[in-house]
Amino acid sequence: MTRQSRTSPAASEQSLHQAYDTALLDLDGVVYAGGEAIAYAVESLAAARADGMHLAYVTNNALRTPDAVAEHLGELGIPTEAGEVITSAQAVARLIADQVEPGSKVLVIGGDGLRVALRERGLVPVDSAEEEGLAAVVQGYGGPDLPWGRFAEASYAINRGVPWFASNTDLTIPGARGIAPGNGAAVEVVRIATGAEPQVAGKPLPPMHRETVLRTGAERPLVVGDRLDTDIEGAFNGEVDSLLVLTGVTDAEQLLRAEPRHRPTYVDRDLRGLLTGQPEVEPVPEGFRCGGWTAVATNGGVLELRTADGTDGSDGALTADGADPIDGLRALCAAAWTAAGNGVCTLDAAKALARLGL
Repeated sequence: MTRQSRTSPAASEQSLHQAYDTALLDLDGVVYAGGEAIAYAVESLAAARADGMHLAYVTNNALRTPDAVAEHLGELGIPTEAGEVITSAQAVARLIADQVEPGSKVLVIGGDGLRVALRERGLVPVDSAEEEGLAAVVQGYGGPDLPWGRFAEASYAINRGVPWFASNTDLTIPGARGIAPGNGAAVEVVRIATGAEPQVAGKPLPPMHRETVLRTGAERPLVVGDRLDTDIEGAFNGEVDSLLVLTGVTDAEQLLRAEPRHRPTYVDRDLRGLLTGQPEVEPVPEGFRCGGWTAVATNGGVLELRTADGTDGSDGALTADGADPIDGLRALCAAAWTAAGNGVCTLDAAKALARLGL
């Protein structure tokens, strides 16, 4: 995939786990949510691995160490080595190490994942802004119980001119009970208090892509994620293909309104999409067809779905007989993205998405 504006989900005759050598998988919202495995994740990943696909877990969450993440995945039934886990903590630690002297002290606002990653790069994590010779401040997700005073500690140092780094700026994080504030929300607290801007390492920015390539050696990678603004944009920036799964943050309406850098190569419900090919979205005179669905951008500013018999759903039918709703979403993506060009689709898709149950 290149940086050109994508106007339709792509097709693949091969199953994705055969077309790509390595899956670069996000964790929260893709493999698990709130610590529990997402439906079909365990068996889908096992099947992909058994058939020769390499699996790497690439997460913006800097809270836990790779060892802890690998152990958790193993408990879920996904055997994983620590070396198969790449975190934004590792990416930001490398970013800092490239700019400060070996052995430098770094004020940590976050969890163990940051501390372990800093030590791996020969840096010394500390807890006080008053440390003599403090070289940097690094901020990463510290869990829901991170004390408010840690943000003040960061602010004291940054206001004195100490360079500020952030593992990532995801505003939200998915959990078992729903969507919660992420590290980006905490970064905003410190930004308000200091007026400063951090150097950010995590997805979708180049330091994270660099870290992933260095650690995996992937030659034909496929980014698999649930977020348009991190996973999919990161793939776009790295000029690699991507699969969006609808098990996390992004919903169908957000997908239709995606700007060019947020449009995935492929779309599927969940990780079962790794094990299948992807159907063609075919231009037809009235719009775009995929499976048993045709999506049409009408002159009235509405995205409309029609079935093989030409009905538009006005009779109240929710689905077409034998037609996959995800095929309908793929067709709608093509109609929406084509209408939007390099912008954001403003067509009304509410009725069409309701018809798909999305």
